[in-house]
Amino acid sequence: MIKTFVFPCAAPKLPFAKIKGPNSFIAKGVKMELSLTRPDDWHLHLRDGDLLEAVISHSASHFGRAIVMPNLKPPITTTAAAVAYRESILKALPANSDFTPLMTLYLTDNTSPDEIKLARKSGVVFAVKLYPAGATTNSQDGVTDLFGNCLPVLEEMIEQNMPLLVHGEVTDPEIDMFDREKAFIDTILEPLIKKLPLLKVVMEHITTLDAVKFIESCNEGSVAATVTPQHLLLNRNSLFQGGLQPHNYCLPILKREIHRQAIVSAVTSGSRRFFLGTDSAPHDRRRKECPCGCAGIYNAPVALSLYAKVFEEAGALDKLEAFTSFNGADFYGLPRNTSKIKLLKSPFRVPESFLYSSGDIIPMFAGQTLEWQPSLV
Repeated sequence: MIKTFVFPCAAPKLPFAKIKGPNSFIAKGVKMELSLTRPDDWHLHLRDGDLLEAVISHSASHFGRAIVMPNLKPPITTTAAAVAYRESILKALPANSDFTPLMTLYLTDNTSPDEIKLARKSGVVFAVKLYPAGATTNSQDGVTDLFGNCLPVLEEMIEQNMPLLVHGEVTDPEIDMFDREKAFIDTILEPLIKKLPLLKVVMEHITTLDAVKFIESCNEGSVAATVTPQHLLLNRNSLFQGGLQPHNYCLPILKREIHRQAIVSAVTSGSRRFFLGTDSAPHDRRRKECPCGCAGIYNAPVALSLYAKVFEEAGALDKLEAFTSFNGADFYGLPRNTSKIKLLKSPFRVPESFLYSSGDIIPMFAGQTLEWQPSLV
């Protein structure tokens, strides 16, 4: 027997068996099925070439739209390049897919206000991404001095209602890797918001209690944050248990358990300031399992299963739909999706890898069993 639950305000009162966490439950005698408005992914890496063709279906099968990151080689720094990249994505989509890529520009020291105007007029560019130079994969062309070089662009972004998406880490080698998010908030993000209070900002893939407190201190509707499955489920022990775990290496790096718990509490609280952004970042296995492995976790095939796991264990399945499907669209001023997706509680085993023409990609939780399976209605 399968029973569908739609949770507009509260989880159903059913006989339950305790699982992980004091408020979690499994309905006795029924298989649980959740019906959700189709989610969007507000932070996604699709790459290009054969890697794009290998991964696009995993996102398109679950999500209605996605904010696509611009850190290709070379980076997407112009509206013309964003339009061309969008065409490549559309061509790679499975037949009959209605997935919509929302494009972004890669902010540099040389980006002009006129480019922001072009981006808005294009109708396909929805945000500008700030990578501090050297902060993460393919960020070498990023900004070296935000206040010295980019203020006219940021002011134009306010005029065009174009959000700034920030990779929130400083790159000073003197600052400890685990402290770089807090340092970014203190030295760049907080001064930026004080200087330009009308600028819409998304702090991407937050990882710390400090980031949670900062987001909650800002004006709702002007500053928000995306949250990944990995930062909700893993802490820094996951990098080293049983030996070095390169497929759990991402940037910002995983933090202490106290930070993970703070992020879980924030997203499962029902706050509109936080929304889904997988930061799914595919790399060939050989680029992860090597002397200088790339940062990035490939979670697109299992992201919704993992978010459901987090919300169930927190006793907050009634708040899952807002996080996955409403908060991001509302922040960007876009209509919510009208189609539905269902999550059936039926155990499945995550593939060990996904083969493609040049090698293979290892997904998050490879070889492990997960409980929630998504499918379109």
